[in-house]
Amino acid sequence: RKQPTSAASGLSKAQARERTMELLREIRRIEIQTSRIVNQHLAGSYQSVFKGQGVAFAEVRAYEPGDDVRAIDWNVTARTGVPHIKLFTEERELTVMLVVDMSGSLDLGSQTYDKRQVVARLAATFAFSAIRNNDRVGLIGFTDKVEVFVPPRSGRKHVLAVVSRVLSHEPQSRGTRAAAGLEYLARLAHGHSVAVLISDFLDALPTEKSRQDEAQGFEHALKVARRRHDLIPIRVEDPLELELPALGLVSLEDLELLGLGDSYFDLSPRRAKRYREDVAAERDRFDKLMRKLRLQTMSIRCGESWEKPLVHFFSRRARRMRR
Repeated sequence: RKQPTSAASGLSKAQARERTMELLREIRRIEIQTSRIVNQHLAGSYQSVFKGQGVAFAEVRAYEPGDDVRAIDWNVTARTGVPHIKLFTEERELTVMLVVDMSGSLDLGSQTYDKRQVVARLAATFAFSAIRNNDRVGLIGFTDKVEVFVPPRSGRKHVLAVVSRVLSHEPQSRGTRAAAGLEYLARLAHGHSVAVLISDFLDALPTEKSRQDEAQGFEHALKVARRRHDLIPIRVEDPLELELPALGLVSLEDLELLGLGDSYFDLSPRRAKRYREDVAAERDRFDKLMRKLRLQTMSIRCGESWEKPLVHFFSRRARRMRR
């Protein structure tokens, strides 16, 4: 007997219900994981890293290791005999815009988590850090065009809805163009924000002469975003993308060209080596562009800790802010 199906998805009701329950379980796992890292490692550093010293005096509290010595209140310190610092707050709340790659290539996963799951965890970490400090969080999801926009808001329910969109969105377009998300960000009427650009950046800097406009467009979009926002590019990679094994004749499926049929490739040792060299050259071009634009970035690899690079990023940035 045929099971009843959903006209929209083609799934049976039981399958649709199970998919929904698994999505909810994954969102809950992400909330627990990211809340832990925010509370244990990032609490206190987010505000100093992204907000700096505000314009309104808030209070005086006892000095703690790691506090900026320039904030010491010498009058209170002299009176009490114990070091105290002044705390300031900004008059305006901050907006964190998550500019997230939602293309088909994020479904690649040779490790415990695929790239989409890692991206969702990174987005959630920044989002929970933001709402902990009463800031707002928005989402721009792109493929080769912007497919998702969630206006900035605050609150736990809003963050969970954002994470859900990242995990469950089915891309309507086949390509990837990170510049599309940055260009959309530039058109928003909002002022300064923290813009977290999360992508695998596949083919962001093509070398073909016929596609040089794409590479120049990406660099221009980065420059525009950097002038107006605190831009943080994060690259998410899977080990399988970096080094293909020499397996001989294999059938490969392009996650961004589904429906066009499988392609066969001869992964001989020579071709596998050439692939490694091409990937290394592409990553080198990307890193050089980040250094040229003076953008602090990080790379997260599936199968490795995604928490440690974030904690290191916050710590390194906090040290720079104190100089």
